[in-house]
Amino acid sequence: MKKRQVVVKREYAASSAVGNIRYGECQKNHAANTGGYAVDGCREFMASAGEGTTAALTCAACGCHRNFHKKEVLHGVN
Repeated sequence: MKKRQVVVKREYAASSAVGNIRYGECQKNHAANTGGYAVDGCREFMASAGEGTTAALTCAACGCHRNFHKKEVLHGVN
């Protein structure tokens, strides 16, 4: 039996919606170092730059990384 190696190529859009995934409000706790809880109120992820750059993962509105934004899976979107 031969083993096969599969390579998957993924394409990412520069906007806040990637395929059926959307990044919503920012969840970063800005008061974590003082023991409190405070978010900045950023409502949606907007990429700072175009696809292929490191700035594409930084939000233009709040300056946080995309991972701090709530990931929402959209159903029924083509």
